[in-house]
Amino acid sequence: MFAKLINKFGKGEPRRETPSIMGLRLGASFEVDPLAIRLVLEELAIESFSSTQIIRAAGVADLDGTWVYRFYTDDDAWLQVVAEGGNRDEHVVDVKLFHFYDTRDIASEQAWNSLLREQIGGPTYELDGRSYRRVWTAAGDYHNPVHMAEKTYDEDGDHSSTDQFTMLFERELSDQRTESLFLSAEEKLEEGNYLSRCLVLSTGITLTPSQLTIHG
Repeated sequence: MFAKLINKFGKGEPRRETPSIMGLRLGASFEVDPLAIRLVLEELAIESFSSTQIIRAAGVADLDGTWVYRFYTDDDAWLQVVAEGGNRDEHVVDVKLFHFYDTRDIASEQAWNSLLREQIGGPTYELDGRSYRRVWTAAGDYHNPVHMAEKTYDEDGDHSSTDQFTMLFERELSDQRTESLFLSAEEKLEEGNYLSRCLVLSTGITLTPSQLTIHG
């Protein structure tokens, strides 16, 4: 699906130390066609967005043959690129632009266990009057969250690792597209040798090659 966009940046370019794919990398920028979001902006959970965004941090998670790249921007947003069967440009199968919606601290072990075992993987999730359906299927009503370990790099060259227990939901929009809701229960070992835990909620929309322009 992204063949035309891939050809624009070429194939076989050497990988840098920090995550890079499709010309996306630390310090690069990209533009989103304003119509891609503004036509449905009133329906989305976000109230506004910047059509031009600069990448301030980059992360990647390897899920046994599927690579999930995240490019965090100056608009309190992140562009997610999923590659299957390989981690080169020609393996890209999906691109979504997410905006952070909320971050909720998890104060106790009991609350953390309840979140993972009872809350995050239900068939639906309600967010401020909007109802989202779980995308990932399971044999029963509950789907255990999907674990991914993301290594993230910032502009100073520093990096950190975060364990994420995730779930994806979506709801239909008036133009037959969908708004995604991504839940990530995140656990990180801090310098003081303690675990910090939180639930991060992000909402997003899928982008096509014609809606995205990357400036390397």
